[in-house]
Amino acid sequence: MKFPHNISRLEALSDGVFAFAATLMVVSMDLGESWVTMESKGLNLITFAVSFFVLIAFWVVHYNYFRRSGYVDYWVITYNTLLLFVILYYVFPLKSLTNSWLGQEAITMEGLSSLFQWYSLGFMLIFLCFSLMYRRAYRKTKSATRSVNLLFYARHFAIYVGVAVLSIAFAYFRLGITFGLPGFIYVLLGPLCYMHSKLFEKKYPNHLQ
Repeated sequence: MKFPHNISRLEALSDGVFAFAATLMVVSMDLGESWVTMESKGLNLITFAVSFFVLIAFWVVHYNYFRRSGYVDYWVITYNTLLLFVILYYVFPLKSLTNSWLGQEAITMEGLSSLFQWYSLGFMLIFLCFSLMYRRAYRKTKSATRSVNLLFYARHFAIYVGVAVLSIAFAYFRLGITFGLPGFIYVLLGPLCYMHSKLFEKKYPNHLQ
């Protein structure tokens, strides 16, 4: 007997993992017990803020998937599980990357290259999961209007994956590593996503929502 999938339970599990990731970030701050100590570690607060708001951004993207698709099967559960696993580890290389930019951590060129690779690998895996979730929902959705929207977001997040792969390549070969080119390469997301949106809208006019 096949039972229908319960979206609310999957969302509840996901929200719990996001909350746990935020808790890990707070615990790792190590601000000390006194207000004087907290003031002396103000840069830690900046690092925490960057990591926290990136985490919230991922939560919003995750939230929007379930609002747009409303579809869950074992494939979506698998992609979602991998997504949550990566997010739990993603905040730590992100924290180290932020600390290196703020001058809190001394790091060699080799270490910076490795850090950029890990950061981009996490970014790539996260948005690969989102893209696959949208593509799976697209293939299973019968509504024409909703189907077009799901296809758009599947391709939209595939662009994120492509830029992350490019960043990994730049970091691996240490191209522009001294001035952070593997990080600045993410600026390409703006024009690429804009071009995709315009081309998609031209192909499917009045279908995007």
